[in-house]
Amino acid sequence: MKIAYFFLLTFTTAILSSCSADIGVPIGVDTAAAPADNDIAAAERLIEKAPDSAAGYTQLAVVYIRKARATSDFALNEKAETAVNKALEISPNDVWARKLQASLHLTFHRFGKGLELASQLQKEFPDDPFVYGLLTDANAELGNYDQAVDAAQKMVDLRPNSNSYARVAHMRSLHGDHAGAVEMFKIAARTTDPQDKEAQAWCLTQLGKELWNNGKYAEADRVFDEALGIMPDYQLASLAKAKTLASLEDRDGTVKLLTSLADWESDPDANVLLSHLYAKKGDSQKSAEHFNRGEAAERENLGTPAEQQHVAMLWADHEINLPKALEIAQEEYTRQKDIYTSDLLAWCLYKNGRFEEAKKLSGKSLVLKTNDARLYYHAGMIEKSLGNQAAARDLLNKALKLNPQFDIRQADLARKALAELKG
Repeated sequence: MKIAYFFLLTFTTAILSSCSADIGVPIGVDTAAAPADNDIAAAERLIEKAPDSAAGYTQLAVVYIRKARATSDFALNEKAETAVNKALEISPNDVWARKLQASLHLTFHRFGKGLELASQLQKEFPDDPFVYGLLTDANAELGNYDQAVDAAQKMVDLRPNSNSYARVAHMRSLHGDHAGAVEMFKIAARTTDPQDKEAQAWCLTQLGKELWNNGKYAEADRVFDEALGIMPDYQLASLAKAKTLASLEDRDGTVKLLTSLADWESDPDANVLLSHLYAKKGDSQKSAEHFNRGEAAERENLGTPAEQQHVAMLWADHEINLPKALEIAQEEYTRQKDIYTSDLLAWCLYKNGRFEEAKKLSGKSLVLKTNDARLYYHAGMIEKSLGNQAAARDLLNKALKLNPQFDIRQADLARKALAELKG
């Protein structure tokens, strides 16, 4: 898995403190001073000291989740879920274990179940900000945006801190409020626990992505550098910076950064981006090598709900395995109906020649007026396929004005389509 669920467990410091207090043994929360492996060992000692307590297993789960976010090795969330299940076996009503269980349901894209558990927790703990974070995330992924906004507002009212500010920022970003999103991501970054380096780097990375989405490449690059100054090996920030360097047409710098990453050879995003860079350079052999490597890595995610959307999008973008891409998109749409899953299904329908159906789904992806060039590009190409030239021009122009280099390959295709419409 290569992408953390967007807001999974930004309360980890609080949980660590609470869990350790339950049995009187402290555990480090500074990811710089106390590496995750040391925290795992400490949690295991808690389990050994009190094997009949849920606290040690809950603490172990939190450490795995933190390590997953910090290292981008999100398979560690499976270990976290095993630990949570053990905690609930010991103490079915343990509050922290139940909260973690709901969070992990969201991680694994079991959004309906996550919302169900979060709603039950809300009934029992109507003033718990963590619960409103869960409700924000679950509703957003299910496309219940009014409920997500309400939950985020309640959360920030109850506890105005980095965790709630980040969710408010995300809601503003989804609704096309770029200035508001930037403001809140900056506040979120400033108000993180100074000891929690990963949380600081994560907030800054989200800020950088918001800037990049709106075509502010130089500003985004500076923010990613700030994140990497806090956590030099932070994979999320490194990949985001690489994409930004590519947008700035620093191709050599992008290649250098990508190939310096740990395990870059098995990372699908790194290899697909390298493929596009080498195609730009005219090196078709290296381009094919990297694409095949990236596509093979993506294939490993087939059958994993949290990841296979990326497989479907890659196939649709490159017009390979199109019936299977559509099948995946349709399956994902049964689980979540947010704007991005609607967009994926629309794009796969379009690539399979089902243009009218594609338009209906594409319309759903634009309802929030989110500043994401890919959404407008997809909608523009669908309108073009239906012969709606004016609408297609407007949408393609909007995509390229918003983020001229939203994708090395697809942005060029957008410009080509626009030229055809003008011709």
